[in-house]
Amino acid sequence: MVVLGDDDPKACTGRRMLRRGLALPSSRRDAGARPIVLDPFAAEPLSRKDRATAESHGILVVDGSWNRLSDRGRLDLPTSGGLPRGPHRRLPMLVAANPQHYGRLGELNSVEALGAALYLVGRPDEAATLLCEFAGGDAFLEINRGRFAAYARAPSPDGIRRAEQRLFR
Repeated sequence: MVVLGDDDPKACTGRRMLRRGLALPSSRRDAGARPIVLDPFAAEPLSRKDRATAESHGILVVDGSWNRLSDRGRLDLPTSGGLPRGPHRRLPMLVAANPQHYGRLGELNSVEALGAALYLVGRPDEAATLLCEFAGGDAFLEINRGRFAAYARAPSPDGIRRAEQRLFR
């Protein structure tokens, strides 16, 4: 977890995950690890093909404000200061259930993003355990049940893209 600190600390699910021990700060990682970086601007969607990398190197969530992120135009993380490099993946289209962005397409908070990533790499039980710790987590899984099922059946990133096209035409 990298917390950029540009959103309301009271609404920051990234900080809450860190405080509760549900995520680790990026500074506490193996120096050689190249985790999957969740990046909403990445071309390739996260898929079950990424499971081995996620299990061996982890998944990096960048917690920041959607308003500032959209101003940036892409996710640029400084490589100095110990921030890891790794393959960038976007999450497939999902509907947010968090109080700040309820019903918005793709505007997930950090816990929804990490829960979705766990689900997509084949760890649905861990995703549910994580999400149930937060308000709206169960609703997030319920709202996106059909989408998760379609994405789980996709054998590759191209399959994810085809599923997105079917689900959101």
